[in-house]
Amino acid sequence: MSFGRLERTPGPKPMSEINMTPLVDVMLVLVVIFIITAPLLASSIQLDLPKAQASPVSAAPKFVTVVVDRSGQTFLDDQVLTLTELATQLAQTARLNPDLEVQLRADTAVPYGRIVDVMGIAQKAGLNRIGFVTNPKPPVAP
Repeated sequence: MSFGRLERTPGPKPMSEINMTPLVDVMLVLVVIFIITAPLLASSIQLDLPKAQASPVSAAPKFVTVVVDRSGQTFLDDQVLTLTELATQLAQTARLNPDLEVQLRADTAVPYGRIVDVMGIAQKAGLNRIGFVTNPKPPVAP
């Protein structure tokens, strides 16, 4: 029996890289906590506002509705008007608020020329923002 020295294999070298997985886990938890608590912090201020005897400021309307029905009658905010009356009303409205939008509702049976006339009246009055109001189409069954 020989009593010699046994050869040893060298042990593993120390790891010189940082393990990023725990860091990413902690950061994701912190992000979730901030996302949840941020809205709560913004609305948590309780105020008892003083009362004043001033009349409330009336907000200017953001749009006027012009309707052209099947018979060709023109309505401005549910009031029947001729095209000349519509032009004067829109001109007065445009002087008060030139950024006002005209929401145009027209029946499908109205001739296109009538709609163009109403659009021209609105543009001459100084209202250049015109939106067409429609109903959504029903979904098509596949």
